Amino acid sequence: MSLEIPTCGLVLALMVAPGFAGPASAGNGPVASAAAGGVAGYRAEAEQAKGAERTAESAEPAGQVGQAQPAEQAEPERPLDRRDRERRAALAAAGLERRTVESEFGRLVYWIGGAGQPLVLLHGSGDSGGVWAVAAPELVGDHRLLVPDLAGHGESEPAEGVLPMATVFGGLEVVVEAAGLEPPLVMGGNSMGAWLAMLYAHRHPERVARVVAVNGGAILAEPSGLTLMPADREQARTVMAAIRDPSSPPLPDEVLDDIVERSREGAVARMMQDLPGMMGFLLDGKLGEIATPVDLLWGESDGLMKVSYAEKMAAALPRVRLTLVPRCGHIPMNECPETFVRLLREVLSSEPPAAAAPTAAEAGQ
Repeated sequence: MSLEIPTCGLVLALMVAPGFAGPASAGNGPVASAAAGGVAGYRAEAEQAKGAERTAESAEPAGQVGQAQPAEQAEPERPLDRRDRERRAALAAAGLERRTVESEFGRLVYWIGGAGQPLVLLHGSGDSGGVWAVAAPELVGDHRLLVPDLAGHGESEPAEGVLPMATVFGGLEVVVEAAGLEPPLVMGGNSMGAWLAMLYAHRHPERVARVVAVNGGAILAEPSGLTLMPADREQARTVMAAIRDPSSPPLPDEVLDDIVERSREGAVARMMQDLPGMMGFLLDGKLGEIATPVDLLWGESDGLMKVSYAEKMAAALPRVRLTLVPRCGHIPMNECPETFVRLLREVLSSEPPAAAAPTAAEAGQ
């Protein structure tokens, strides 16, 4: 039986912007409002651009009547490029400072700010630290936030070539060290970010107080039947539908097209060139070695990293708690930000999961 490494949980879904992904059920609070603003702003700008084009077409050309005038038009900003720009602005508006550190992997970018217990928030493959832009304002008041662009993602180098998992994890270690956070840390992550958070706790248990894994983990997953790199709009539509709740609205075609375009040479494709190297970073058969408490915060509608995957990890982790996020899929911080932030804050403010009581058989040994 073939299995999939948990990078399948990274996928291109992580490219979706909060505004593109937020359902009507997200709520009416400040987090939901921020998420809804993304798509509203995108559509407004698109209408303005179309209006400008119509005006330009109907206007009399400058200069001699009848003489064609060359016009240089800037290439329209692609939807995902706009999303990335808006996310960076949102992180800055939340009070986080953009910093860089030079490393053997190239220049790495991270965002840091706030006061309180250090909380590291890690994104998935094909995404950037900006995926946490909607949640950051709700967390920065109680935590010292560290939100990196993982190596080979976002603004962090390397920008091209094969992207081994060793580079991604090594870059994370460099950034955590450069940030100067005072341990113990809370390591949180979505999809591949959850995998990295668990890896970091496994390798540096003395530095980590707890892990919050959001729809991702460090063990093999059953095949999902979904393509990691959709070849066309319809394949992208299928992937997006599988990783989100059925109540969430469909994504605009131009966003789906951009996902297809990015998938060809983006971080996901670059990481997939080193599948054998990834195997050494899996923790199958080793989850019992993670003494750090782990909270699994799981969008229950995720058709990619299903609840059964979380339950499989929960059965192997010594100190674990599973909390489901209703009507949310693979990226709950974007799809249902109000609910996700509320549950995340409840998890962070509660006592860490305790070790399970020994069974009668174990007690008798």
